[in-house]
Amino acid sequence: MENHFKEVATRVSLVSIVANIFLSLFKLLAGMIAHSGAMISDAIHSASDVFSTIVVMVGIKLSSKESDKEHPYGHERMECVAAIVLATILAATGLGIGFAAVKKIAGGEFDNLVIPGTLALAAAVISIIVKEAMFWYTKINAKRIDSGALMADAWHHRSDALSSVGALIGIAGARMGVPVLDTVASVVICVFIEKAAYEIFKDAVDKMVDKACEEGVEADLKKCALAQEGVLGVDLLRTRTFGNKIYVDIEISADGSESLRVAHDIAEQVHDAIEREFPKVKHIMVHVNPSGLAD
Repeated sequence: MENHFKEVATRVSLVSIVANIFLSLFKLLAGMIAHSGAMISDAIHSASDVFSTIVVMVGIKLSSKESDKEHPYGHERMECVAAIVLATILAATGLGIGFAAVKKIAGGEFDNLVIPGTLALAAAVISIIVKEAMFWYTKINAKRIDSGALMADAWHHRSDALSSVGALIGIAGARMGVPVLDTVASVVICVFIEKAAYEIFKDAVDKMVDKACEEGVEADLKKCALAQEGVLGVDLLRTRTFGNKIYVDIEISADGSESLRVAHDIAEQVHDAIEREFPKVKHIMVHVNPSGLAD
């Protein structure tokens, strides 16, 4: 399972790196030839994707390591660390693009702005198509292996596609006689990038601070426990996410007149059933209370 996880993640990441290298070079060249600041900003965004994907690869490799003496609960949170690093890189890239654009607009030298050429328009359209395809490719595979870091990279592709839409509008507007729109497009790109960075960061932090599972998942866990023979009720259920895994603490009630061995067998049955029906559950602790004496 872990090998499959790493194989899928590595394959998707390598495809992303190759696609982004070619795309960023093409957009940079198009931006320089066609005199489009928005396209050059968009090229920088694509180039940042290369580095962020490398960060994702490293994070996934570390998170898939087996538990050891120093890390008895595993290394799953390394994926969250990778996502936080990715969000930071993305936010810094966006701020750099936005600052440069605002500085140019504040200068007020709109008469000197060069109208971008048709090549910049073509580059924007190609970028939108390629990055949207990369978004879906990465998102589908991220869901297959339940990888938060890979999903963050997918949204990085989507933010790049949206920024290319902004670049397209800006370049088209500039060619229609409003040159400043090409620079304004860079500000729009900055906003899209910052929004994506915030969402990636928030999701990673939620997984780092032991956030509980969604109510629907907890309801299903209770239903699974109650379906086991000998379980009279669920007195307590606590869940927490640990990277892309779930840890569960559950207290069940059983007939207090039964022997310790029977109570143990009931607990084992609940433990095995939950791990079998919920693959994301990495660890579950089951405590048995005598019926009617639960705290």
